[in-house]
Amino acid sequence: MGGLSAGQVEALIRTGVPMAEDIDLRIERLDATGALARVPFQPKLVRPGGTLSGPTLMALADAAMYAVVLGRLGRVEMAVTSNLNINFLARPQPLDLMAEARILRLSRRQAVCEVSLYSQGMEEELVAHVTGTYALPI
Repeated sequence: MGGLSAGQVEALIRTGVPMAEDIDLRIERLDATGALARVPFQPKLVRPGGTLSGPTLMALADAAMYAVVLGRLGRVEMAVTSNLNINFLARPQPLDLMAEARILRLSRRQAVCEVSLYSQGMEEELVAHVTGTYALPI
């Protein structure tokens, strides 16, 4: 089974998860090294205290993991998140939120992924580090 392109994965996510439209989720790159995803900054994503909300960060990380899995395996829409662990490290800036995802281990039944979240142009300062597992359909 061949992997999907960034555009194909973005379309699949936007069709299957309508909330992705609400946050304007974008899959920018999908290749052998992993995936790069973005949520453009929008005031509606800011929580009290003036920072991007935790659910926004978690949604982007989860989508980036899904993208990297589909990029590797192809159309496995029934792959589901079985674990997501997030460490919030710094306050995101009022900029686009970026996520770089990669697969750490891939087996027949699961994909273990890692995601680095950062504000656009500030790759050296992570705002969150995420690890997660996707259960794969057999």
